[in-house]
Amino acid sequence: MILRMPIFHRSASAGTLVFLIALYARADVTLPTVLAEHMVIQRGLPAHIWGTAGPGENVSVSFRGDTRSASADPLGRWSVYLPPGEAGGPFELSIKAANTITLTDVLVGDVWIASGQSNMELPVSSAANAHAEIASANFPRIRLFQALDKVSDYPLDDIAARGGWAPCSPETVPRFSAVAYYFARQLQQKLDVPIGLIESDWGGTPADAWTSLRALSADAGLMPVFAEWARINDDRATVMLDRQKQERDWARAAAKARSEGAAPPPRQWQPNGNNSWMPAGLFNAMIAPLTPFPIRGAIWYQGESNTSPERAPIYARLFQTMIRDWRRAWGQGDFPFLFVQLANFKTSPQSMWPEVRDAQRQTLALANTGMAVIIDIGDPENIHPTDKQDVGLRLALAARAIAYGEKLEFSGPLFRQATPEAGGLRVWFDHAQEGLNAKGGELQGFEIAGADRKFVTAAARIDGAAVVVSSRDVTAPVYVRYGWANNPACNLYNSAGLPASPFRSGE
Repeated sequence: MILRMPIFHRSASAGTLVFLIALYARADVTLPTVLAEHMVIQRGLPAHIWGTAGPGENVSVSFRGDTRSASADPLGRWSVYLPPGEAGGPFELSIKAANTITLTDVLVGDVWIASGQSNMELPVSSAANAHAEIASANFPRIRLFQALDKVSDYPLDDIAARGGWAPCSPETVPRFSAVAYYFARQLQQKLDVPIGLIESDWGGTPADAWTSLRALSADAGLMPVFAEWARINDDRATVMLDRQKQERDWARAAAKARSEGAAPPPRQWQPNGNNSWMPAGLFNAMIAPLTPFPIRGAIWYQGESNTSPERAPIYARLFQTMIRDWRRAWGQGDFPFLFVQLANFKTSPQSMWPEVRDAQRQTLALANTGMAVIIDIGDPENIHPTDKQDVGLRLALAARAIAYGEKLEFSGPLFRQATPEAGGLRVWFDHAQEGLNAKGGELQGFEIAGADRKFVTAAARIDGAAVVVSSRDVTAPVYVRYGWANNPACNLYNSAGLPASPFRSGE
């Protein structure tokens, strides 16, 4: 905040000078964008209210019968914590200093951050059954907040947003994330508490852009992130010209395909020509400003932009670093972090989708993480599958179990280990206690290899909570993998009807 002082006349009295200095030093109290009418405050945690005022000014905050005060520091910043409360509302929040701000229709419930790239960003209006879904989206106790795309070289104090908080309705939901909305709808109906959704995502962006420089630079194993950014910048002019050519070529190919009644070819992912691929650029502008705001957890759908041969090999390390980084930034411990594994999709042979899926599976080693497997509901011809209802449902199942402690099956089978058995391998799974089944016919999708790692298709049969695999072409199998393709044919499910995650043993 810049305080502009007047030019004083030499004849001004001391009293006049003191009065004028006090007058110009006083500044209205202000709040960050995320603190606004219709917002949801996280239940069960101290309510954090912060903003700016005149340096040294006393600021008083009242909410639900409690009042707390603080003085602004020399830069005008102030911060107040009020006692935690249970779910409820609407309430009124009052902030008093030189001026008074009154926020009405404030609810207390659970706040979830929804982030990632375009499959998180895809709005309800572009998802399946959009017309009926929008018409029925009357959920006034779900509140929506949508950040705008922005990049910054350094962590910002405030976030750019499309308006402020808004109750969920047929008027507000069409442009909002479909995955986030369907996730929140499930939770609100099951838990009967207000749900606040903060959507902060950007299509076509890599995970390194969503991770702080502090975290990236602290790990020498992540130095390829900076090497890739240097390459992108060195080749920026060429990349942009090539991207324009690719877009023209794709448009022609798509038009031809449609004229022949065929699906258009998939676009290839490329840096999108601006700084949204800058390491930490999106963390600085679209995550850091939110970290003072207490939350229940985060949902994440991303990975497509990290499937290149240069990026995929470090994705497990990068993704886990990003999750730890967010948890450090919020300072709330290991809050639930739930994410979507990449769907099935026909992409280029150079893209390493199986490797990124397995990196996502490995990330479950972190506490309080959950993964929605969607290898069965993608669209092989569309990188943006429109069935976001089931994606939201599977994320909500993970939230109900991990964040809320419900006793329910929330995950498909997850690879545990493989042990030798009669010339084959017995593959053991977690989340298979009630048994396994092959959906739609014979079990498929398994491959085995010897020490040479040359994989061949395996015969596979279900035996209780395990799968036994073998091949006459591999007499001494060592490794097994499942669903290891960009668009695999695989059909293993558990008794809850949830699909098994693709995996590769020995990693």
